[in-house]
Amino acid sequence: MSFRSAAILVSLSLASPCFAASSQSDPLRFFEGKTESVGTIKIAMKKPFRTKATGVGQIGPDGTLTLVQRIEDEGQLPKERRWKMRKVGPGKYSGTMNEAKGPVTVDEVNGKYRFLFRMEGSVSIEQWLNPTPDGRSATSTVTIRKYGVTVGHSDAIVRKLD
Repeated sequence: MSFRSAAILVSLSLASPCFAASSQSDPLRFFEGKTESVGTIKIAMKKPFRTKATGVGQIGPDGTLTLVQRIEDEGQLPKERRWKMRKVGPGKYSGTMNEAKGPVTVDEVNGKYRFLFRMEGSVSIEQWLNPTPDGRSATSTVTIRKYGVTVGHSDAIVRKLD
């Protein structure tokens, strides 16, 4: 997998179910309805590029969030990404994403949310989402590693649209 491909895949996390809580008791509710993320991805020795993700989320009767996103990365064709996330314990969430290799795990740490997951080609993603005081947005910082070496990063703002 090329670094560009990994960077495009990381855009998935820019509007991932970040749990930027509109309600601390059930932060998955942040992603009910429409959300949007806009950011920039920078890969080592490559030109930075813009990324945008728009999502529509629903919470099922069992509490599982299903989030479908349209990902638009500069210079690439748009694509669809699908997430399923659920609470598995106090401050802990787990789920799947169609491009992750294995589970997506999320831990709440001092009011922030740390995502960890792997991608194809020995790429690992660590994302920190920090909810803003308004409860309707969050900042996102992503670190992209290949074989444990940092090869890229991303910064974005995630907003609830409805």
